Amino acid sequence: MVYKKIKHGIFCERLNRFIARVKVDDVIETVHVKNTGRCRELLQPGVTVILEDAGHTGRKTRYSLVEVYKGATLINMDSQAPNHVVYEALCQGKLQELGTPVRVAKEVTYGKSRFDLYYENENGKGFIEVKGVTLEDKGIAMFPDAPTERGAKHLMELIEAVREGYQGWIFFLIQMQGVSVFRPNRAMDPQFAQVLQLAQKCGVRVLAYDAVVTENGMTLGHPVPVELE
Repeated sequence: MVYKKIKHGIFCERLNRFIARVKVDDVIETVHVKNTGRCRELLQPGVTVILEDAGHTGRKTRYSLVEVYKGATLINMDSQAPNHVVYEALCQGKLQELGTPVRVAKEVTYGKSRFDLYYENENGKGFIEVKGVTLEDKGIAMFPDAPTERGAKHLMELIEAVREGYQGWIFFLIQMQGVSVFRPNRAMDPQFAQVLQLAQKCGVRVLAYDAVVTENGMTLGHPVPVELE
């Protein structure tokens, strides 16, 4: 996944879930934040951020905030990017755990549910729900960074799909490198952690990968160990 045109900036403040102020070329710009999560540990005044420049397209905001430096580590915080990265990797056969798909589709409806990805391969059919991970502490990647009833709902829907004979995956894409393990953020959302354990016991497979993040985009990295207990 590639950003066509980027710009460096210095983060000033976040006004709400969608809007922030960033200094660009000594001018304070109002920019769109492509992540509605809290990201409080990332968006600190004075940090360097990467903006995607949409140009003069009639948008209210010319720039979108997509990446941020946490010390020397560059973290992608574009909530739309993980789906693109996993989709590309799946189509290119880079996910050995899922085999070689003969068909891949985005945003597929199943019953009352809509999953991020659907695939078919020699072993059957399956759904993948993708979650982007931006929260890291001492090498431990965690999800979520805020309570998410929607996340638990997706897991229950995957359980139902598995009961109906489909393969089911919950894919945590850690939007950075340098982590050693992935864990559910039990302190933030104990319900999600509990349902994730239930989903695994019911046959939903849990997968975590890190990502290679550059200022111009993001690609799939390597598997990361998952600890649910």
